[in-house]
Amino acid sequence: MVGTPSVLASLSAGLREFYEAPYRRTMARARRDEDDLFTLVVLAEALGVPDPASYYTVEMLPLVADRVHEWHTRMGLDRSPLEHVSCC
Repeated sequence: MVGTPSVLASLSAGLREFYEAPYRRTMARARRDEDDLFTLVVLAEALGVPDPASYYTVEMLPLVADRVHEWHTRMGLDRSPLEHVSCC
């Protein structure tokens, strides 16, 4: 029967996949770029860049510390630019 909930749910899931699939990679790249910018802003003071918001971003360092290795390899750096964080 065409009006059953399982058929409609299946059709809805198929249409959602059809429309979202071409944009999934673009959205993942945009999310990764946004995360990289966030990491740079949080680590700016440790990198030697004067940051007027360092008072607020220092609270976020523990959230970013475990992702430093992924970030610096994506940025093309062989080693971590932070002397107190040695991940490699």
